[in-house]
Amino acid sequence: MSIITSKSNNLIKKTKKLLQKKHRNDSYLIEGWHLFEEAVKAKATFRHIFVLGEMIDRLPADQEAILVTSDILKELSDAPTPQGIVAEVVLEDGDLPDFQTGRYLVLEDVQDPGNLGTMVRTADAAGLDGVILSDKSADLYNPKTLRSMQGSHFHLPVFRQSLPFVFAKMKATGLPILATTLSEQSVDYRELDHLETFALVMGNEGQGISSETADIADQLVHISMPGQAESLNVAVAAGIVIFSLL
Repeated sequence: MSIITSKSNNLIKKTKKLLQKKHRNDSYLIEGWHLFEEAVKAKATFRHIFVLGEMIDRLPADQEAILVTSDILKELSDAPTPQGIVAEVVLEDGDLPDFQTGRYLVLEDVQDPGNLGTMVRTADAAGLDGVILSDKSADLYNPKTLRSMQGSHFHLPVFRQSLPFVFAKMKATGLPILATTLSEQSVDYRELDHLETFALVMGNEGQGISSETADIADQLVHISMPGQAESLNVAVAAGIVIFSLL
C-alpha cells in the first residue's frame, strides 16, 4: 500500500483548504480518534480518511483509508500534535424542527468557537433536542469548535438559521422562548418551573441578546450573583440555566 509523502500532492492540497471556512462548502475535517469513532457511530459519510501507517489496524474493517506520513497529517490539522487520523466528513442537511414540542438551545451571535462548542456539548449532555445558531455565530466546523464539542454535534441536530425566522416558527406553535439578560423584567433562573418544552436563548459574549430578541421572548431570565464578578462566561451561564430547567 502506497503512502502519500508529498505536500504538493493534489489531494492533500485540496483537503488542506478545508481548514478554512470559505472552502467548507459540503464537507469538513475532523482530527483524532475520538471524533472519528463518534462519526462512525453516527454513521457519518466520509469522503476521505487519512491515517498513519502504524495506526491502520485501528480502522474498522469496512473503512478505506489513505496512508500518510506524520508531516502530511500535520498539513491537514491545526493541532500541534495530530493524533494519527484526519477524516473528511460530508455535510448533511437536515430540516428545521416544527417546534411543536422539544427543548432547544438558541445561540445568538456567539463569537468564540470554544464557547459555542462547549454549549453544544452541554445541550447534548442535558438531552436537549437541538441547537440553533444565528447567522453571525461562530463556525460550527472550526477546528476549535469541533475539539470543544467532542463529537456532540453527531448526537443532536445543530442548525444555522436566521433567528427572526426561527422565532416566528416558535411563536406560531406556542413554544416558550426564554432569553437570558439582566433587566427589570427578568427573573432569577431559580424562580422558573421545570419545563417540558422551551427554547433558551444565550447571547453574544459582549453584548448579550439583541433588543429584538428581548422583545420577542416570553420570559427574560438572569442568574443572581452574590459575589463581586460582573458577569459569567456565557457557556457557564448556559449550563446553569439549562440544567435548572430539566
